[in-house]
Amino acid sequence: MARAFLVVMDSVGCGGAPDADRFFNGTLPDTGANTLSHIARACAAGQAEDGRSGPLHVPHLDALGLGAATRLASGAETPGLDAEPTGLWGAATEHSLGKDTPSGHWELSGLPVPWDWTYFPNTTPSFPAKVTNRVCALSGVDGILGNCHASGTVIIDQLGAEHVRTGKPICYTSADSVFQIAAHEDHFGLDRLLALCRDLAPMLHAMKVGRVIARPFIGDADTGFSRTTNRKDFAIEPPEPILTNWVQNAGGKVHGVGKIGDIFSMTGIDDCVKGSDADLMQHLHKWASVAEEGSLTFANFVEFDSLYGHRRDISGYARALEWFDREIGVFMDQLRYGDLLILTADHGNDPSWSGTDHTRERVPVLCAGAGAGQAGLVDFVDVAATIATHLGITPPRGRSFL
Repeated sequence: MARAFLVVMDSVGCGGAPDADRFFNGTLPDTGANTLSHIARACAAGQAEDGRSGPLHVPHLDALGLGAATRLASGAETPGLDAEPTGLWGAATEHSLGKDTPSGHWELSGLPVPWDWTYFPNTTPSFPAKVTNRVCALSGVDGILGNCHASGTVIIDQLGAEHVRTGKPICYTSADSVFQIAAHEDHFGLDRLLALCRDLAPMLHAMKVGRVIARPFIGDADTGFSRTTNRKDFAIEPPEPILTNWVQNAGGKVHGVGKIGDIFSMTGIDDCVKGSDADLMQHLHKWASVAEEGSLTFANFVEFDSLYGHRRDISGYARALEWFDREIGVFMDQLRYGDLLILTADHGNDPSWSGTDHTRERVPVLCAGAGAGQAGLVDFVDVAATIATHLGITPPRGRSFL
């Protein structure tokens, strides 16, 4: 039997989405957004020199076809990414009407989102009274803070001290279909925050809001506030079987790495580990050694998105890509004959773009263990179909590009 590893480089888009004009950052359409090309061009121009220097250096990813996939997806320049691919490579197009985490991950797992998500308006207040009243009732407070679109790091800087003083949770949203609650781990309590989000989630899910996210933080007004790694997403469960279910139903184990368990509400997942991207990489290395035959290891590395994309930090994003490239090179050396590794992304988040939200883009699809060649332009669901086929499973949707 074989093994499969699906690794999502969260937000590492490569431009060229044919419907980018329908998605916006503020009033600016995402037309022309290109996470990888714009990072590569900034690095080559000496405009990403904070903590690193020179052209973008990701030799392992580029050898698999990263630069080629970006040029295929968008026709954009990729200075420094000019290797002749030795892997099987292509670029994938999303069809779900969202540029967020659940939309991308569901479709990569074989299920386009079968409904329109609910998004909260970019107004203050953003939330209907029935939602804020429910938050107050569940948390035993007489009001909330925030009630707006906001950056998660900025809003705790702005409202963290008031939250500590009043005990009111900080509630905010974004261009994604999310309701986020930030609270101090010590003053509000981590368990209390998680219980609040868990109990609120059914109401929001019935409204087709994709996720309720607990955003715990620590610190004080004097030293500053910072988010912890104890984030937890309470997501709508997929309404139909997905790749993880297909693998389990065929008798295989499914190991989650990162926020995969939260994204799918542990649907079809045997176990899952969380932590920083550095922690998660060590877990991924472990699974290269111990994952069972017939298994799927499904990983998400979120810090490209959460630490650098949303903050529009080109140097930081480039540093993260170069770190990931070094580590994934070590990981590939651990793979066995018959293993398949697919590296891809769930959406874009161009750090050179206006605003702070995700960008609508195609994503690279890079395969190790499948020989060399061009898969061409494929659909997100074809990623799931390819992994299923590799594991001897007949996929209900999509087509394998092996």
